[in-house]
Amino acid sequence: MIKRIKNSLPAKVFLLTTGVLIFVSMVVYMLLAWFTPHMYANTLNQSLDMQTRDFIAVIEQTARKDSGVLFERFAESSNVSSMELYKENGMRIGLPAQKTAGTAVESANTAETVIEGEQNAPVLAKQYSFCFSDSEEIYKLIVYGNAAQVMELKQAFIRILPVLGGNILAVSLLAAWFFSCLITKPVLKISKISKEMSEMKLDWKIEEKRNDELGVLEKSLNEMSHKLMLSIGELENANQQLEKDIEHEKKLEQARIDFFSAVSHELKTPITVIKGQLEGMLLGIGVYKERDRYLARSLEVINTLEKMVQEILTISRLESTEEVHEEPTDLIPLIRSYIRESENLIVQKELQINCKVPGQAYMNCNRLLMEKVFTNLIGNAIKYSPQNAEIHILLAEKEEKWEVCIENEGVHIEEKEMEKIFQAFYRVEQSRNRKTGGSGLGLYIVRKILEQYGSVCRCENTDMGVKFFFTVPCLK
Repeated sequence: MIKRIKNSLPAKVFLLTTGVLIFVSMVVYMLLAWFTPHMYANTLNQSLDMQTRDFIAVIEQTARKDSGVLFERFAESSNVSSMELYKENGMRIGLPAQKTAGTAVESANTAETVIEGEQNAPVLAKQYSFCFSDSEEIYKLIVYGNAAQVMELKQAFIRILPVLGGNILAVSLLAAWFFSCLITKPVLKISKISKEMSEMKLDWKIEEKRNDELGVLEKSLNEMSHKLMLSIGELENANQQLEKDIEHEKKLEQARIDFFSAVSHELKTPITVIKGQLEGMLLGIGVYKERDRYLARSLEVINTLEKMVQEILTISRLESTEEVHEEPTDLIPLIRSYIRESENLIVQKELQINCKVPGQAYMNCNRLLMEKVFTNLIGNAIKYSPQNAEIHILLAEKEEKWEVCIENEGVHIEEKEMEKIFQAFYRVEQSRNRKTGGSGLGLYIVRKILEQYGSVCRCENTDMGVKFFFTVPCLK
C-alpha cells in the first residue's frame, strides 16, 4: 500500500492536501475556541465596568439608608454575579437593605462567595471606592461579573468539536480529491504523452482548454510533437534517399567494374588479331606471305580499335564530375551534316531518307555530344536497314520540348532485347555487328549523353521496322 502511494502522484497529492486542510482547520478551530471566549469576556468586562461606574455615580448622590433599593436593582442585573462591600479599614459589611448576623455570618458569606467564584470563574472582580452622600466615610465595593455565558460558550465549542471534526474531515477529503484531480490530471496526461514520445509515438494531440502555465505546456508539447513529426519525416525521407543513393552508387560501381571488364575483353580481341597477323607476316607463314592484303586488314582492325578507344574516352568524360561546356546549338545542321557524310553508304544501299524537321531547332547543349547522339542513331538506322529501305527522321516541337524520332524499315528487334541494347558492348547480332564494325558502345553513349539533359532514349518495334525516340528541352 505504501509503495503504491509512493508511486502514485494523485495519492500523494490527495493525502498531503487532506492532511494540510485538516491541520489548518483544527488550528483555526483551536484559535477560535481560545480567542472567542476571551474576547467575549473582555466585552462583558467593559460592559460591566461601565454599568458599575454609572451605579457608583448614582450611589454617591444617595444616602446610605436610601441606597438599598439601588443595590438590589444593581444586583439583579444579568451581568452581576455578586458584590462585596468593605469599609476603609478592610472590614466587610453587609450591603444596604441586607441584614447581617455579625462577623460569623459575614465570614460565611465571604467563603461562599469565594467558592462560588471558583466554580463560576467570575469575569470581573474589580474594586471601586465611593462615599455616600450623607457620610464622608470611604467604602470599597467589589463587583463580580457573571461568567455563565462565557462558560456556556466554551462548552459549546467543546460540544461542537465532534460534529465539526466530522465535517472538517469530509470537506477536507472532498476538497483534496478535487484539488488532486485538478492538479494531477494534466500532469498525468503530460506524463503519458512523454512516455509515448520516448517510444517515438507522435500521433497524438492534447486538447488545449487551459490558459494557465499548464495550458502553455500543453501547447508547447503539441508544437514540439508536430515539429518532431516533421523532423522525423524529413529524416526518414533523407534516410530513404540516402539508401537509394548508396544503392545507386553500388550499381554505378558495379557498372564501372562490368564496363572495364568488358572493355578489357573487347580490346583483347582486336589486339590479339593484330598481333597474330603481324607475327604471321613477319614469319612469312602461309597466307600471311601476302603482306599488303593483311596489312590492310590490320589497319581496319586498328581503325576499329581507335574508334572504340575514342568511344571509351567519351564515356569516361560523361561519367566524370567535370562540367561539360554548353552553348545554344541548332540541331538541324547536325542531322543534315551526318546525312551528307553517309551519302555514299546511302546511295550504295539505295536508301530513301525522309527528313521532316523545322528550319531550326535550338537547345542549350554540348555540340560534340549531341552530334554523337544523332551520329549513332542515324548511323545505326543506315547500317542495319536492308536494301531499298526507307528511313524516317522527324523533329518537332511539343510542350517546349523537341521530340526526335528516327525510324528505319525492314528490321525488328526482339522484345526481350529492347532494354539490353542500351547496355555497354551488347550486340543484338554478334556476327553482324562485328562485320559492320560496331563496338557495342554507340547506344550506351546515346543513353549517357541524354541522361545529362534529363532525357531517356526509348526503342520500340513498329509495323514498318524499329523506332528510336527521345525529347530534349527547347531553347527559345
